[in-house]
Parts: sequence; structure tokens; C-alpha cells
Amino acid sequence: MTSNIGLLARIEALPEHAEEVETLLRDALASAREEELTVTWFAFKESPTVFGIFDTFADETGRTAHINGRIAAALMKIAPTHLATAPDIRTIDVLAAKLP
Repeated sequence: MTSNIGLLARIEALPEHAEEVETLLRDALASAREEELTVTWFAFKESPTVFGIFDTFADETGRTAHINGRIAAALMKIAPTHLATAPDIRTIDVLAAKLP
């Protein structure tokens, strides 16, 4: 399945909640694996309090399903209490990719 579009999210945790945010992202992998329309999904750590998610989809249907899915809901639930700012979620177009 080709990945033509994606999402890039930057998530900044409050220092006292960074471990909880990291755990949420690690645990979100199980949900991402269940999403049939999500082609690739990566959670990453940029610094002790800054995290991110990069994921790709074959089409807008997949991206919309993901935005309305469990991972986004979990992030929005903790945002008011665990994050320094609201997640910065951007839609992107994939220009080129190398995957196994």
C-alpha cells in the first residue's frame, strides 16, 4: 500500500508528566496496529519533554479515520493536564519514501 499523505504531530509534555506522555505514546502502538487504513506510524522523542508522531495513509479516508480514532482521543483527553500546549498536528503530503 502506498502512502501519499500523512500527519506530523508535535507534543510537548509538562516536565512532571513527561514519563506518562511517553508511556501513552508507547502504548498507542497497539491501537495504531489495529488501524487498517494507517500505513505507517511512528512515535518519537525529541527531548525529555518533546515528543512527536508521524504517520502515513494511502488516502484521506485513512487520515480522517485516524484523526477520529483512539490515539487522537487519548491525546486530547490528557492535553489540558499533561501537555504544555495543545498538540501541534499538521497534515502533510509525502513526496518520497524509502520503506522496507
